[in-house]
Amino acid sequence: MRESLYNRDVVLWVEDTVAKLQSRDFGNLDLEKLITELEDWGSSQRNGARGLLRRLLEHSLKSCYVPLPGYYLGWQREIRNFRKDLQDLLADSPSLKHFLQEILRQTYTRARATVREDYSQINFPDVNPTF
Repeated sequence: MRESLYNRDVVLWVEDTVAKLQSRDFGNLDLEKLITELEDWGSSQRNGARGLLRRLLEHSLKSCYVPLPGYYLGWQREIRNFRKDLQDLLADSPSLKHFLQEILRQTYTRARATVREDYSQINFPDVNPTF
């Protein structure tokens, strides 16, 4: 049995799928793989947004609670970059704003756990002070 284009070269499969969609050649689409790829892409977007939010919260916690002035500038720079990246992502996918609101508490808890590992002597708030 001949190996599918998808299994041989996913980028070429994407280009082929786009060409078929553009030419309205719907009968020759691999719908199962197309659906899977679209679901994976949506999941990837959510995971990317979650990661940016977590890193933003981690750096915000460090900047607010860790008394290491030599690090503040770097943490503030990272905070700005994560905010800009989130803004760009939300500009492209505004529906992610609702998703981020849904996961904010859980993501804060994870971010706090991460910074507690590095700064166990610091008493980070159990609840995000911005709630």
